[in-house]
Amino acid sequence: MSPYETGLVVAGLDRVAEDVLVLTLRHPLGEPLPAWEPGAHVDLVLGPGLERQYSLCGDPADRRTWRVAVARERAGRGGSAQVHERVGPGDRVRVRGPRNHFRLEPAARYRFVAGGIGITPVLPMLAAAQEAGADWTLLYGGRTRRSMAFTGELSRYGARVTLAPEDETGPLDLAPVLADVSEGTLVYACGPGPLLDAVERRCPRGRLRLERFRPAARAPAGAAEFEVVLARSGRTVPVAPDVSVLDAVRAAGAEVLWSCAEGTCGTCETDVVEGTPDHRDSVLTDEERAAGETMLICVSRCRGKRLVLDL
Repeated sequence: MSPYETGLVVAGLDRVAEDVLVLTLRHPLGEPLPAWEPGAHVDLVLGPGLERQYSLCGDPADRRTWRVAVARERAGRGGSAQVHERVGPGDRVRVRGPRNHFRLEPAARYRFVAGGIGITPVLPMLAAAQEAGADWTLLYGGRTRRSMAFTGELSRYGARVTLAPEDETGPLDLAPVLADVSEGTLVYACGPGPLLDAVERRCPRGRLRLERFRPAARAPAGAAEFEVVLARSGRTVPVAPDVSVLDAVRAAGAEVLWSCAEGTCGTCETDVVEGTPDHRDSVLTDEERAAGETMLICVSRCRGKRLVLDL
C-alpha cells in the first residue's frame, strides 16, 4: 500500500531557537491526519530534487496537526534554506508519510541522548515514557543555549532533563548517563554522527536505538556484479559494480519510492524474497540485518550472485 501523500497547509510557523523553525501542518479541509507514534518522520516534498525527512515532534494524540522542526543548515543541500526563506503561513507543502524506523519500545528505564536538532524525535518519546511511568532521563546538548530548541517545553520535566550547551559546559559528558545501562534499560540517541558514534561505543549490544541524519561511515561495499530478480514480473536485472540496486531496478521500469539515496530515511526499504543482502544502511537494527527480510536498496547490495526482491 502506498504511503499517505497530500498537500498540507502551513497553519503555523514559529521560531523556537536560533535557526530552528517549527511548521505546524494541517489538512486544507480539516480532515484527520494519519496516526503516528513517537520516532516517526515525514517527507517534505519542497521541489524537484528537494525531498527531506523531518521527525514529527508534536502530540501523537492530535490528529488535526503535524509538527516538524527544521534547523537551518548553512552547508546543507538546500532543503532547510527553502523552508526558512520561502515557506510561510498559508502555503501548501506536499507531505509523504509517516514512516517509523525509530520506534519507542517498551522498557522499564530509558536513557535519552540528543544533540542539536536530534531532540525532535526524542521529544514525543519523553511524553510517552512519562505517561507509561518509566524511569527516564534526557541529556541534551547543543552549541549554545540559544541554538537548542524546545528548552521551554522540556522545563516541565525538571531534574530528569540535563541541558548541556557546549559553550557553557564543554562537550557532552556521556559517562554518567551511560554508566549503568543495565537489563531493562534502552538508550535512544539522535544527533550528529560523532555523538552517535561515541554513544555506540559505550552501549552494550542490543540496548541502543539510533537515528542518524547522515549515513554512518562503513567499509566499501565491494565491486562485485550481481543480479536482482523482480519477483512480481520475473524479470532479471543486472546490477553493475558502480550502480545501486535502486538505480538498476528503476531503469528496468520498477516503481520504487525513494528519497535520500543515502540509507538514512528508510523510504526505499524493500522485502527480500531470496538471497542475502549486504546491508550498508544506517536504519535497520542488528536484528533486522541478521534476519535479512528487508533491505534499503539505495545503498545495500548482495552477499552472493543473486537477490529476489518483492518488486
